[in-house]
Amino acid sequence: MAAEKTLTPTDYISHHLTNMTAGGGGFWTLHVDTLVTSVVLGILGIGFLWWVVRGATSGVPNKRQAFVELAIDFVDDQVKSIFHGDRSFVAPVALTVVVWVLLMNAMDFLPVDIVSWLFTNVLHLHYWRPVPTADVNTTFALSLSVWLLMIYFSIRIKGVGGFVYELFCSPFGVKPVWIAPVLMVFNLLFNLVEYISKPLSHSLRLFGNMYAGELIFLLLGLWAATGLVGSIFGAILGVGWAIFHILIVALQAYIFMMLTIVYISMAHESH
Repeated sequence: MAAEKTLTPTDYISHHLTNMTAGGGGFWTLHVDTLVTSVVLGILGIGFLWWVVRGATSGVPNKRQAFVELAIDFVDDQVKSIFHGDRSFVAPVALTVVVWVLLMNAMDFLPVDIVSWLFTNVLHLHYWRPVPTADVNTTFALSLSVWLLMIYFSIRIKGVGGFVYELFCSPFGVKPVWIAPVLMVFNLLFNLVEYISKPLSHSLRLFGNMYAGELIFLLLGLWAATGLVGSIFGAILGVGWAIFHILIVALQAYIFMMLTIVYISMAHESH
């Protein structure tokens, strides 16, 4: 307890931004808190949808069923506006992505000090970060999964030959013939930059916004600990930021879903 009372602001922030880890270190280090929270939220999100759909009726829907139907229709409309093929796979993927990311983002609304106290004193876990999407490993894993789906559909729709041809022959083409080798090199470089930048931008956008939101909540918590005046202003600013953060949480989940749809849709199209 004495050590907790002498925490500096840097120690306080560092403590809340440190993951609970396990493994051999380096690449093989596992962020246990991120993995456990992500899996639990995924099960809860998919379980809730399954529960509602399983009890759905053709008559007048109850509030729970109406809410899920609105969410499904909204996602399906977004897919329909971008993807013009068979939506039987893409629409469920988009729904899964937006629900899962939204739940992980929403963990940022939990009071960090209360969460830390519960895990420290009840479960005896010194470190536990409750926001999986504030961990870059989560957002990279999600974006790489979408990236692999994009590669898979590119090869499935165009074939291996068509995929390789597109890498070397677009966007500049390969004519005139006398300069074709140079154009092929530039085509490949441009396509490699595009393929590498997609998972980077897809993951870092979500991570940056959620990490910044988590950090601001911590800074407001520090301000609230400076005394009575700081507590009042910290509470007011905390409520204001929480209300604004609702928009960020929902918007980032929506953007991540839309980019997922766009990338898979692009894989189905030829130049």
